Amino acid sequence: MKRSENAVIGVKLLRLIFEVLLVLSYAPRCANAVALPQDESNDTSLAQSPQRARASLLNDLQSGQLDEAIELGRQSVARWPNDADIRHLLGLVFFKTRRHSLAIAELQKAEALDESNPDTPFDLALVYLDESQYLPAASELERSIKLRPANPLARVLLGRAYQNTNRTLQAIEEFQQALKMNHSVQLGHYDLGFAYASLGRNQEAIAEYEKEIAHNPENATVLYQLGHLLLQAGSFTSAIKYLRQATEAEIDPPNADAFYDLGKALSLAGDPESAVAPLERSAVLSPSDPRPHYQLARDFEKLGKHEDAQREWQSFAELKKAYPQTGGMASGQPQ
Repeated sequence: MKRSENAVIGVKLLRLIFEVLLVLSYAPRCANAVALPQDESNDTSLAQSPQRARASLLNDLQSGQLDEAIELGRQSVARWPNDADIRHLLGLVFFKTRRHSLAIAELQKAEALDESNPDTPFDLALVYLDESQYLPAASELERSIKLRPANPLARVLLGRAYQNTNRTLQAIEEFQQALKMNHSVQLGHYDLGFAYASLGRNQEAIAEYEKEIAHNPENATVLYQLGHLLLQAGSFTSAIKYLRQATEAEIDPPNADAFYDLGKALSLAGDPESAVAPLERSAVLSPSDPRPHYQLARDFEKLGKHEDAQREWQSFAELKKAYPQTGGMASGQPQ
């Protein structure tokens, strides 16, 4: 599996994790905040103590009043610059609004002020991961896990950081540890399967993807990865089942590779006529990729449509000239 795929795989899935964490985890991360009465919760003028400031910030985060939270957070850190919780919350607000450099700065300050809080390096790692800065993310997650070892999601994310910095064996250890703690931890089986696949341990990868599908039966990324490996293994019927589901998923943008693999699996299963539609869809979604045209040319020849086949051979030849050559089929793509 190509290194470039490792670097970008699951970005959307990671961002879903971020959103879930930022919705569910504010309150326990600000234990020193005090609850505000309902009629006072929107009145930022009441932040006359650090406790009130934390509570107001927390309320604004949870209610989505992010502009108000930024204004209050800046006023509060100016007044109480050594309050780690206020800086932590302000960092989360900046993260939520995708102001990553500001989020990193505030979370680093919060971490320096309170080195005993495992949530601060965890949240700082989330920002780094969203920026694809895997080395600093790994360092922060290692720090968080040292403070709170029994955090399966932190170990999954640490495994991802390791995987994307070519430390696959260490990644596998983290994924396995996470799954021992919680066998249904978000993306745990998926990530372990991806790590196995990157080492060519495809049967182990398939087993992990199947476990992940049991927890996330509509996850298009997992469906595609499972179908892709089954195609490579020659299990065309099973590959078609999962790849068809992956192509039917409502994702934006659609996965051109899933359509290509579905077409190829149908062709190899002896159904070139059914293969044409997904291959044509793949060609539209990824117009610079020669692979769909190569497969279409072969399928049209099998169907006796020689003019269509000639057109696809010409498209394939033109695109192949500009396509990176990395081995595999004539197109240069790993198969």
